[in-house]
Amino acid sequence: MDATNLSGLGLEPVLTTSELAKYLGVHVQAIYDLRTDGRGPSGIRVGREIRYRVSDVLRWLDGLHEPVPSMGGRGGER
Repeated sequence: MDATNLSGLGLEPVLTTSELAKYLGVHVQAIYDLRTDGRGPSGIRVGREIRYRVSDVLRWLDGLHEPVPSMGGRGGER
């Protein structure tokens, strides 16, 4: 069964740890370390493997987003 057939079932795509690491441009070990520290995306254990729902990864990334500093405010006006 390919991904096209799965989408018809309402199943969300999942990523392996390797796929997630490649997408983020980091080593696989960095993903394992983030999970161990409780700072990584939530995953689903399938046997010995971890899978990551795309929506969980996006939510996790949104939580890491740093706001852009404003130009006004403290010390910005003269």
